[in-house]
Amino acid sequence: MRVGVPKETKVQEHRVGLTPMAVREYTTAGHEVLVQTGAGAGIGAGDAAYEACGARIAATAADVFAAADMIVKVKEPQPPELEMLRPGQILFTYLHLAPDPAQARALIDSGCIAVAYETVTDAHGGLPLLAPMSEVAGRLAIEAAAFALRKPAGGMGLLLGGVPGVPPARVAVLGGGVVGTHAARMAVGLGAEVTVLDRSLPRLRQLDELFQGRVRTRYSSAAHIDDELQAADVVIGAVLVPGASAPRLVTRAMLAHMRPRSVLVDVSIDQGGCFETSRPTTHDAPTYEVDGIIHYCVANMPGAVPQTSSHALNHATLPFGLALAARGERALIDDPHLRHGLNVHRGRITCEPVAQALGLPAVSAEAALGM
Repeated sequence: MRVGVPKETKVQEHRVGLTPMAVREYTTAGHEVLVQTGAGAGIGAGDAAYEACGARIAATAADVFAAADMIVKVKEPQPPELEMLRPGQILFTYLHLAPDPAQARALIDSGCIAVAYETVTDAHGGLPLLAPMSEVAGRLAIEAAAFALRKPAGGMGLLLGGVPGVPPARVAVLGGGVVGTHAARMAVGLGAEVTVLDRSLPRLRQLDELFQGRVRTRYSSAAHIDDELQAADVVIGAVLVPGASAPRLVTRAMLAHMRPRSVLVDVSIDQGGCFETSRPTTHDAPTYEVDGIIHYCVANMPGAVPQTSSHALNHATLPFGLALAARGERALIDDPHLRHGLNVHRGRITCEPVAQALGLPAVSAEAALGM
C-alpha cells in the first residue's frame, strides 16, 4: 500500500504521523511511504532522515493526498485537507468528531474510510491509541496549572507545592482514568494536596492502593464536585466517554463557589470540554478568564512536546497502521478492536456515540463492512 504522511497544519501542532522509525517498519514490510517535506521538522527529523528509512519526499500536502491509499496523521484533518480526501481512501488519525459536526459532515461527503485513534480498543477495554497522549496531557496539565497559578499569568500567586510553613495548593482531579492518574502523579510529585473524583468504585480502590494514601479519593457526585470546587486552587477536567461528547460536570454558576483566580484545566476539551465555560484555546494564547477563574483549554496539549508525543504515539499506533496497510478494509473485519476505531465508512457514520452526539443516523461497523 502507498502510505502518505502530510505535515500537520493545526495551530502550534508539531507532532508527525509517522516517525522515521515507523517509516522504516512500513518500508521493510514492503509498503511505499510518501512524506511531505518538512513533516518531521517539529521532532528534529529532516527529510534526509525519512529518505534514509525508505520514504519518498513530496513537495506538498496535495501531492501526498493525491498519491496515497492511506493517510496517517496526528490531528483531525483541517478544512483544506478535508477537501483532498477521496472515496475509499483510509484516514488514520485522531478525529474527535462528537463536538465537530462540520468535520463529520466533510468526512461523510468525502466517502473516505476514517479510523479514529481515540476509539480503537484493546482486549482489556482500554483505549491503547489514546492512552499515550492521555499520559502526556495529564502530566502537562499540572505544569500548565502551576504556571497559570503564578501572578504574572493572572493566577492567585500560589506555588503549587508550597514550602515549609506554607501549605501547598489543593488540586481536584475530575476523572480517575489515564489523564487523571498521571495528573495526580505529577501533582503529588510536586507536593500538592490532591483529590481524585471518579464514579467507579473499583477505580477509586485501585487509585487508593496505587498512591498509598498520598491522594484522597472521592466518589464523583454533583455535591462532592461542588465541595471540592470550593476548596480547590486547581481543578483538572479529565473525564472521557469514548467517542462521545464529554459530560459537563461544572456549570458557570458553580464558578461563583470557587476561590478567586483559581485555575481550571480542561483536558477534555477535544471532546467538547467538561466545564460549561470551556472553549478551545491554543498554545499561543492558552488561557482566558471567566468570572474571575482562569481557564486553560488548549486542544492539542501534547503538541507542545512533539518529540516525546510523536514517539509515544507511534509506538502505539504502529501495529494497527501496519495491519491497515497490509490488509486494508480486511484488517477492520479481522480485528474487532481496530474495527471499533471506524468512525466513518464511505459516507456513513459507524460510531454510535458520535452519531448520538451529532444527531445523525449511524450504521454498525459490521454492517458497513458487509460482515
